[in-house]
Amino acid sequence: MPPMVSPDLLVGGKGMDDAAVYRLRDDLAIAFTADVFTPIVDDAYSFGAIAAANALSDLYAMGAVPILALNIAGWPRGTLPLDLLAEVQRGAADKVREAGAVIGGGHSIDDPEPKFGLAVLGTLEPDAVTTNAGARADDLLVLTKPLGTGIVTTAGKFDAASRAALDAAVESMTTLNAAAAKAASDHGAHAVTDVTGYGLLGHLREMLNASGVSAEVYVDEIPVLPEVWSLIAADEVPGGTERNLASLEGDVSWHPDVASPERTLLADAQTSGGLLIAIPPEDEAALRHALERAGSPAAATVGRVTTRDSYLMYVHPTDGTDDSNG
Repeated sequence: MPPMVSPDLLVGGKGMDDAAVYRLRDDLAIAFTADVFTPIVDDAYSFGAIAAANALSDLYAMGAVPILALNIAGWPRGTLPLDLLAEVQRGAADKVREAGAVIGGGHSIDDPEPKFGLAVLGTLEPDAVTTNAGARADDLLVLTKPLGTGIVTTAGKFDAASRAALDAAVESMTTLNAAAAKAASDHGAHAVTDVTGYGLLGHLREMLNASGVSAEVYVDEIPVLPEVWSLIAADEVPGGTERNLASLEGDVSWHPDVASPERTLLADAQTSGGLLIAIPPEDEAALRHALERAGSPAAATVGRVTTRDSYLMYVHPTDGTDDSNG
């Protein structure tokens, strides 16, 4: 994309942040993002709700309050009934309404493969933007949702995941990150990103690159959705997850005790995942308590930021030594 520069474009595409931020006046800015993807669950209503929560998550990661959304749909009108699209839109509308925002319309095209998403707009103060660029050495990394949505939903396409596992994944994906974002803001988070298509380590890599630091990741502290380990063992792994894992070559030092299933999980391509929050160590306990009080799906301290080192990320057990390897 050709670079575009404006003194009022506070956050653009350069830093791989979750949304663009544009200053309207000294005390008001807008955050703006769009996200579209193909169905990951069979239920049309749930798909719409997941798509909305996923798009809204980018605003929450930036510290913005959603106010307006537009639907974006591609639909094979000759093969799928429009009533199904109506259910997708109903799910999205209910989730946007839950966020306190409104849908003002949208755009649709005839498309051989169904797709749905939203462009969403939120407001915030220009000096209250939370980007992925502020992580500091000794910050702790707190994750607010369990991992494994890519693996569970891929297995669901082949009837390899139980209804209970799919329900747990849908519940996680349809949970708004609003409370997590407020907790991060209230407790002085230095950096925030949401965990989506690049997986936990992929999005952490963006944060570390933007912040000029490295990090340790504690693999046995990672919250995990039900049945994920057995589904990985059965090779129910999406192609996006495998590509994510391959892309980490050279950026991650893996402790010998971190086996292939754990490596796969940390690269799993998430949809509507949680927030990854870099928080000063003295504020970590208060942040986790706030997340727990708010009913966050997870409130797990999964790592620690360090000064820039040979590798961006060192993945090991919580009590592991530093005898990692690339």
